[in-house]
Amino acid sequence: MARSDSRTTADVRRDIASERDELATAVEMLRDELGEVTDVSAKLRERLPIVAAGALGAGFVLAGGVGAAMRFLARRGREGKQKAKLGRFAFIDRR
Repeated sequence: MARSDSRTTADVRRDIASERDELATAVEMLRDELGEVTDVSAKLRERLPIVAAGALGAGFVLAGGVGAAMRFLARRGREGKQKAKLGRFAFIDRR
């Protein structure tokens, strides 16, 4: 189905060039916004004390929390000199 159009090739080329310029501007704006959104290091830098405290707390909980800390402190008083070891069993002198 043929349709008659009164636009000339110069008009079409001008429209294409205009659309190309608008598209280039939109792509550049999108790249700038995407760079700001994905800048993780700047976001971490802003919230460094909160992130550090969270990491410390998570590490403490993953390591066993208060129970592990108390077991470690209580064990230090019971440690002695190892006399002999057989597999996972050991004879320890606690004097």
